[in-house]
Formats: sequence, C-alpha cells, structure tokens
Amino acid sequence: MQTTNNGVILLRHIASRLNGNKSPTATGPSDWRKTLWILWAANFSVTAGMSLIIPFLPYYIEFLGVHDLQDVEVWSGWVFSAQFVTSFLFQPLWGSLSDKYGRKAMLLRAGFGMAIVTGAMGLVTSPWQLLALRMINGVFSGFISMGIALLAVITPNEHAGKALGTLQTGGIAGSLIGPLIGGILAEALGYNRIFFLTGILLLIASLIVLVYIKEPKSLRRKSVTKEKMDWQAMTHLIPIFIASFVTQLGMMSIEPIVTIYAKTLYSGLHLEFIAGLVVAITGMANLFGAPTLGKLSDKIGQRRTLLLAFVMAAAAFLPQALAGNITVLLVGRFLLGLFVGGMIPSLNALVKKLSPPNKQGTAYGFNTSAMFLGNLVGPLVGSHAAALFGIRSVFYITMSILLLNAVTIYFNRNLDSVPSNL
Repeated sequence: MQTTNNGVILLRHIASRLNGNKSPTATGPSDWRKTLWILWAANFSVTAGMSLIIPFLPYYIEFLGVHDLQDVEVWSGWVFSAQFVTSFLFQPLWGSLSDKYGRKAMLLRAGFGMAIVTGAMGLVTSPWQLLALRMINGVFSGFISMGIALLAVITPNEHAGKALGTLQTGGIAGSLIGPLIGGILAEALGYNRIFFLTGILLLIASLIVLVYIKEPKSLRRKSVTKEKMDWQAMTHLIPIFIASFVTQLGMMSIEPIVTIYAKTLYSGLHLEFIAGLVVAITGMANLFGAPTLGKLSDKIGQRRTLLLAFVMAAAAFLPQALAGNITVLLVGRFLLGLFVGGMIPSLNALVKKLSPPNKQGTAYGFNTSAMFLGNLVGPLVGSHAAALFGIRSVFYITMSILLLNAVTIYFNRNLDSVPSNL
C-alpha cells in the first residue's frame, strides 16, 4: 500500500511539472486540509494562552513595584519586547534545522520549552526577573511560525492564501478569547496564576502536535538529500522580509500601551475587562478579515491584497488617534482588525512561492526573524514615543510606517511573479 501511494505521489509530481505547476505538494488534498485543522487547534491554544497576559502586563509591572506612569510605560515596552530579542537571533537557526530534522520537531521544541518558561513567570518578584524570563522564552519561541512553514510546504500554491489565512484565524480566535478571559481571571485569581494557566495551554498545544501531526518523511529526505541551494535565489525574498519587519513594527508599536491609553479614556468599573476588550476587538474583526483577504489574494495576487490591507489599516488608526471616549477607540480597533488580517497570510504565501522548495524552512525562519525584529523594535518605539510625546503620537507614527510600506510594495512589481527556477 505504501509503495502504491509513493507511486501515485511520484506520478502527481511528474504530471504537475509537465503541466507547469510551480509548487507540487507531497501530500494529497485531504492531508493538507487535515493538517490545517490540527494546527488550527494548536495555534488557538498557544495564542489564547499567550494573550491571557497581554491586557494586564503593565498592571503586573506595577504589581512588581513600578508605580511611576512613565516608568511603567518604558518597562512595559522592554518586557514586551525582550522575548523578541532572542527570537530574532534564533529563528534562522530553528528554520534551518527544520529543513533537516522536520517542522514537527521544531514545533515540539517551541511548545514544551515555552510552557515551562511561561509558567515560571508567575513566580517572579521583580521586573528584572520577568524581563530575563521573557528573553529565555524567546529562545524557545517559533511554534506558530513552524506551523505555518509545515502547512505551507504541503499546500498547493493555488490554495496557499486561503489555507494560511484560515490557519491564522486559529491564532486570531485565541487572541480574541485570551484577553477577555485574561481580564476576567486577573480580577478573580490574581496576576501570578494567569502565567501558570498559560503554561498549561502551551502544554496542551504541544501534546496536540505530538499526537495528531504526522509530518511526511519525504519532506525531510528531500531537504537533506538535495544539493545546497543557491543563496542568490533568496534575494527574491528580501522585499518580503522588509515588509514583514515593517508590518510588525507598525502593528506592535501600540500594543504595550493600548491598555494604558484605554485607562485614560475610561474610568468606570471592570477596567481589566475593558482593557481586554480593547485588545480583543481587533482579533474579533480579524477573524473575518484574514480568511476573506487570504482567499482574495489567491484570486487577485498577494501584492494587490497587501496594498489594500496596508492603506486601509493605516486609515483605521486615525479614529484611534482622535478618540475622545472608549467607544471611538473600540470602533477604530475593530476597523483595524478587518484589514490587518490580509497582511501576514499574503506575506507567508509569497515566502512559499518565492523560496527554494528544499529550503522553505530556512526561508520562513528568516521571515519570522524579520517579524520578531519588528516585534522588538515596535513596542520600544511606541513606548518611548508615548513617554516623550504622548500616547496619541504613536498612532500617527504607526500610520506613517504602514503607508510607507504600502508605497514600497506598490513599486515592487516583482512580487507579482514567481521565479521560473523555483
């Protein structure tokens, strides 16, 4: 039976080459769809757990002994960004190793490692300890990026945008539910126990991968036995790496301080819940935007979809900057979520289409590294700009960054084509 299956796969591979398909998959349609939904569940567990702590992170820093508002803003930026320092450094390594030893191994490394370190964050007694653990956590990070790489390599090009957009909704759903639950649990249980719960959710995600994900061995054999790739082929990806960096820089600049901003607009009861809602409502809209724009990108192309997403997301920051009450802020955050969902799936689909097949793990590693660099720089820019010029200035800075990225994508028409040698 196995021999027959291998023969069918080989015939499909030859037929796809004769028909001019650029990226044949090593598995059948049911295989990549099954993997999609298993990874969806795992991504949900990871993002739900990690986003539990986002709404009250500045409050946790206050709980650890920092009380001056400007100091809280600066500490929030550093603690939020610390994980991305080591993530930025280690992602290319993990991506390269995934090409040799498999994406599943890297998923398990990330999941179990982050579960242990995140749980330990609930035991800290000072902001310095929290900062150190966030940096250690970055060494193990990469669960979602390796899930994307695994799905991308087994998904046909014509379904890449839709599949990656759908996979993103797992993370979106987790980031939607996580902040809401986190705000409620923070009031009921206290901040420390939320970190323990996050560790448990990360452990569940790792177990899902361990039990249910079956990575095709042919992917690893192909990566090991093929000749070393021509690094010049990776130059096609440089504009994508830059776009990924700028996207995350723009989007993350406001995240560490948005709950502080909400506090200036709302002084009623259940502040933690309202803070969680401010974070979650973007994910609520993103839940609809990501698969829709992902499917659209398969029809009109990733570059055009990126242009639409960048321009409209930038426009959505204007009502947030001008908000005079919490309702206007929530409306602006919702509008932002409708269009931000088209960015990452389109960029990931371009990585798949433009990277050498035997080095897609490496390519996704570098792209993830670029995103983590944006995750690192963005919160630092936002928190320091807020401390120097006021919180509202951060929205205008973010608008400018996203519009600049849109201009760059507009003139880079090479993203509309796939190199013939790939």
